[in-house]
Amino acid sequence: MNEIEVYFRKFKSIILILLFTLILFGVIVSKIVPVVNDIFKTSQEYKVAITTLADKERTLQNLKEKTAKVMEENNKTPRDVFRPVEQGLDTEAIIAGEFAEILTLIRGNAIKTRSIKYEYDPKDDNFVKNVPNKYHVAKLNIEMIGTYKEFEGFLKELYKHEHFLDMASMEIVPYDKDKKILIIKFQLKLYAQK
Repeated sequence: MNEIEVYFRKFKSIILILLFTLILFGVIVSKIVPVVNDIFKTSQEYKVAITTLADKERTLQNLKEKTAKVMEENNKTPRDVFRPVEQGLDTEAIIAGEFAEILTLIRGNAIKTRSIKYEYDPKDDNFVKNVPNKYHVAKLNIEMIGTYKEFEGFLKELYKHEHFLDMASMEIVPYDKDKKILIIKFQLKLYAQK
């Protein structure tokens, strides 16, 4: 073998090694690039998720604070059963004071009253059945007329009412000739200590 053949074989070996290295490099790069892209994509998703989580945690904290505030306000104004000033009165006389407060709420919200039907100490009421000697009960069936806004104001004030009462049922129907006006059938139970 002459020198040229030796150089040629070395050159051929170097070319083959170089070619093999390039192919190996290409295979490695083709395997690594998708992994790097996935890592970059996952990193971006992680950053978005962290931001979203922080927003959700702030929202949760705000809701917890609002809930605590509402609970605190509700605890400040306990719903006691109405206590009459005088003792020994009949159901109608005792409930009259409580009913006057409800009428004030109705009038204060500019709601018109069509009719009011009373039933004192109704037999189907749990207070009357279970503790008849302790409480007076009046079931009121009230038919009212008012706008959505007026009725909303009435319900908000009724919710804040300081004495225990039961909104037993409510039926709201828009007036046929003017849909802004509501016809409201409202059943309310008032309670007072004997």
